[in-house]
Amino acid sequence: MKTIAKITILFLLFTHCNSSKKDVKIPNSKAKALIVFNEDKADYLYRFAYDCIDQEYPNKLGQVLGDASYLKTPKELHPSFYGCFDWHSSVHGHWTLVNLLIRFPELKAREAILKKLKSNITKENILREITYFDDSYNKTFERTYGWAWLLKLAESLHEYNTMEGEQFSLDLKPLTTLIEDKFIVFLNKLNYPIRVGEHPNTAFGMSFALDYAKKHNKDLEAIIVKKAKDFYLKDVNCPLSWEPGGFDFLSPCLQEAALMLKVLSKEEYAKWLDAFIPGFRANPSRNIFLVDVADKSDGKMAHLDGLNFSRAWCLFEIGKALENDKMIALANKHFKYSYEKMDSGEYAGAHWLASFAAYALNASQKIAVN
Repeated sequence: MKTIAKITILFLLFTHCNSSKKDVKIPNSKAKALIVFNEDKADYLYRFAYDCIDQEYPNKLGQVLGDASYLKTPKELHPSFYGCFDWHSSVHGHWTLVNLLIRFPELKAREAILKKLKSNITKENILREITYFDDSYNKTFERTYGWAWLLKLAESLHEYNTMEGEQFSLDLKPLTTLIEDKFIVFLNKLNYPIRVGEHPNTAFGMSFALDYAKKHNKDLEAIIVKKAKDFYLKDVNCPLSWEPGGFDFLSPCLQEAALMLKVLSKEEYAKWLDAFIPGFRANPSRNIFLVDVADKSDGKMAHLDGLNFSRAWCLFEIGKALENDKMIALANKHFKYSYEKMDSGEYAGAHWLASFAAYALNASQKIAVN
């Protein structure tokens, strides 16, 4: 009887071990082809950014008033990026339009989009934007979320290989250079990361800035890589079960994981990720569930649709790198859920969500072509 019991226990242990290994093993499934970034999606998405980049009001300036002379209209203060409710949303609205022109050169709205871009991104307008950033009361304006999107716009303009793209890039360059310098100065004096689900999240800002820096600024690249390792390399057991916060549009855990993917080798990253979010590769959906917005007219609550999109692009990026189809399938699920509900008619979401949707779509297509 004891012999039978021992054999049974050994059999169960062997089965369990094999089962655990199968959980971590990454199969080649068909999850990669679930989302298509086609011209229909482009025609749908461009309208959100196109309609708002020159819509001056309502507007949230987010400025510090030095005296009464600071009381000016959004367009007077920010002649390039005055629309879309706030400065950073205007910047990533411009990025959305440029990105769509790159991906769909024959987009029906191409000429109309270019006309708007030409009226906003000019040498004169950008120099006036710089004056604002140089003001002693507003030196930290849009740190680091808006800075990151400005560098993302600059990165895309470099990739927009047309006469218009070259001119836009040239006109934007003084502001791009200023933001690069501000990023370096800030990171050099920042002792601790900012781990939140909204604009100040340092992992998000560093991740976007690193994409630009790898191609265009080695000094910025070096400080981001160094700070990423200083801040995050020893992190373990990220409390993914604590997410999301009620106003999150970023996942603190996934944004950090997406950044570290860009600074570590594949082998180093897999080991780091297993310590940072134990069991995540085997079961990514364990603590990640779809989030819903109770009131889409509430600007803070509307953030949660953005969380579905930003989770999606992180999962696409990590899933592709680790060949993990469970992550890719979960990313598809998040994207589709908010994409199908995006056009609520509420400006609280309409002024920015197209950018997040477009960025997630870009991440998904990088999987599809590989």
